[in-house]
Amino acid sequence: IAICDLLFCPEFTVSSAGNRSRDEVDELINLDSCEYIWEKGVGFAQTPSQTPQHHHNRVELLRLILTCCSESIYLPPTNEAHIGGNKWVHLFTSPENRHALPLFTSLINTVCGYDPAGVLPYNHLIWADSKENLVEMALQVLVVTLDQDLPMDGDNPDGPPDNLFLNYLSRIHREEDFQFMLSGITRLLMNPLVQTYLPGSQRKVHFHQELLIFFWKLCEHNRKFMFHVLKSSDVLEIIVPILHHLNDARADHSRVGLMHIGVFILLLLSGERNFGVRLNKPYTATVPMDIPVFSGSHADLLIIVFHKIITTGHQRLQPLFDCLLTILCNISPYLKSMSMTAACKLIHLVEAFSTPWFLMSNQTNHNLVFFLLEMLNNIIQYQFDGNYNLVYTMIRKRTVFHQLANLPTDCSTMQKNASKKSKKPLTRKSSQIEDESMEGSQPARPAEPGTLKASLMKLPRIENLTEDVSAHPSKKLMDQLTQSLASNSLESGKPIAAVAGSPVQPGADVGRGEAAGSEKVEENEKKDDSSSTADKWVPTPEWISSWKNKMPLQTVMRMLQVLVPQVEKMCIDKGLTDESEILRFLQNGTLVGLLPVPHPILIRRYQANPGTAMWFRTYMW
Repeated sequence: IAICDLLFCPEFTVSSAGNRSRDEVDELINLDSCEYIWEKGVGFAQTPSQTPQHHHNRVELLRLILTCCSESIYLPPTNEAHIGGNKWVHLFTSPENRHALPLFTSLINTVCGYDPAGVLPYNHLIWADSKENLVEMALQVLVVTLDQDLPMDGDNPDGPPDNLFLNYLSRIHREEDFQFMLSGITRLLMNPLVQTYLPGSQRKVHFHQELLIFFWKLCEHNRKFMFHVLKSSDVLEIIVPILHHLNDARADHSRVGLMHIGVFILLLLSGERNFGVRLNKPYTATVPMDIPVFSGSHADLLIIVFHKIITTGHQRLQPLFDCLLTILCNISPYLKSMSMTAACKLIHLVEAFSTPWFLMSNQTNHNLVFFLLEMLNNIIQYQFDGNYNLVYTMIRKRTVFHQLANLPTDCSTMQKNASKKSKKPLTRKSSQIEDESMEGSQPARPAEPGTLKASLMKLPRIENLTEDVSAHPSKKLMDQLTQSLASNSLESGKPIAAVAGSPVQPGADVGRGEAAGSEKVEENEKKDDSSSTADKWVPTPEWISSWKNKMPLQTVMRMLQVLVPQVEKMCIDKGLTDESEILRFLQNGTLVGLLPVPHPILIRRYQANPGTAMWFRTYMW
């Protein structure tokens, strides 16, 4: 409490208000700290004067607070070790701290109001910026104090949080405040990636990991803020730097935490329809990335980066594959047009994941194929007209789907396929030359020798991260939702089931609603058990038949059955060797009345759980 008093001490950390000097204030306890908020912004319209010495003093006090709250560094990453929460964070964010509101406001405004670019080029080489260290330290204190205690048995998770910082964060509601925070976060995320005509002319800040955690906390605890982000194309200003960091860190073991937080944010946003719609905006390469040059939308950029992560990332990223493909499934019903480059990458994933050796090397690998088939079904059923590039690629690679439909189940063939699994990378075989990368891009580099690997919690399984929500509620379900709204049960976090009686896509089974409540420790035990028995496990014909018969191949095979003869006949009759004529034919074609009855759109929406809460705590420290 004394440290918090000093954070609002006139002429030490803040400028005096009006004509009052520090000598005229008998005790700091009598000071109204709301008059001394550090920066203009959320809940404060004045512009206080700034002094470098005050910035330095604030940094030292914030560093002291951060040290006091650092108990998590010395605890093992288990739920039991963190029961009861951090007493320092609890005191700092409790009503006992009378400065809680002005401190929260000062920290947010300091971070979101900072513009490191300045007015003149190269000004950072002439004048030192006392504010940069303050912003970084304020951001670190902010994400630490927004840490949520793990729920105890008997706790009401739907009541107001004891943490006043989380309470204040969830109650921000003005549009101008949302825009102020979003503009500040996007400005700081884009800062190190911005290309200028004068090299090195702008100051570069590098606290993107803390910014991403802060953005995650905002979206998780303030749904109105997330809807504000998604209602305009501003969300793309967040997505592009996230994809850049994912692509850049894919080969670096020491940045595996950065990969996880980026994927978590994309998974959270992909649960909303507007996210998929916004991705259709054309992408112009403003940030150089180590990806093929393409002309298309932000959705194409997402698919290409995900393909890079899966095919050229390191081994510790494999637990993220489910999350990456879940994101693609969630956005697939809204993708109006896919570029040829993205279509080839997507079908290459189908080809790689559907090889017999890969399917039979693990008990859960077939789920990846289910996700990809579900994505293709969504596009064919709901966005066929504009996705002629994808349809053409599927026709060219039709043998992949035929082999998948005719997957052998006899023991001898299975053993032969399983023996091929050793050391086969997921690289492309069809390309004669490597894809040309964007100009100015740097290849992803592995970690420097001697770099410590981050000791993070294991990632919860995808069924524990998400709940299934139908995007096509029936009348019966709408009545249920109306009743639920009346009784406030929707806000209680109860999962909304899919449409009663409607077919749910295979690969999304495993009882998500029931599994979501399981403890993280149990999941870790299951993972350890599965990893220890992975070498002993042998595929059986019964195991293959159990999921082979559930593969959602009907829509894809029906499309191929209709279009392949037409395309072959056209090529023979006209002697076509150029794909542009075929693309034009597919662009003007239709499958109305020829496909199976459209399936309901199934969205897997992120839901909070103890596993991710614990993961964020270990990652943060």
